Amino acid sequence: MIMKGRVWKFGDDINTDIIIAGKHKFKILDMMELSKHAMEAIAPDFSQKVQKGDIIVAGRNFGCGSSREHAPLVLKYAGIGAIAAKSFARIFYRNAFNTGLAALECEELYDSTDEGDLVQIDPEAGIVRNLSKKKEYRTKPIPPFLLKILNDGGLVEHFKKYGGFQL
Repeated sequence: MIMKGRVWKFGDDINTDIIIAGKHKFKILDMMELSKHAMEAIAPDFSQKVQKGDIIVAGRNFGCGSSREHAPLVLKYAGIGAIAAKSFARIFYRNAFNTGLAALECEELYDSTDEGDLVQIDPEAGIVRNLSKKKEYRTKPIPPFLLKILNDGGLVEHFKKYGGFQL
């Protein structure tokens, strides 16, 4: 599975309330409707401009804050295909895979990438390419059991497909 998309760049400590504000996540149950409010506190036009497959490139501790699955889900429903960050809050990292959203830790990508660059990710090989700047980065490949969950569309879909866990 190769992912390719335009970069949306966000800094360090982007918490789950920035990804989706609490004032929305408890009032709107439809994920497509809720995704219209993704990142609005720091990028008000995000939901209008994001395109299917776009990639978030972020600094350290992306997804810190509450453990609710709303945060990765609204990004997925908004069209984000993957997130590459210097580091993730652990619960967000796992929730991303559980909801079918790829998350890779890539230390060098953030400092050498600009918003709008075209990035390609090979999560199985652990290779991230900034196609705009013609640079390549190595990162830890996504473990096979997480790739399987990701390829199935998330943990619930994986469970439905196999009637249990087939890792």
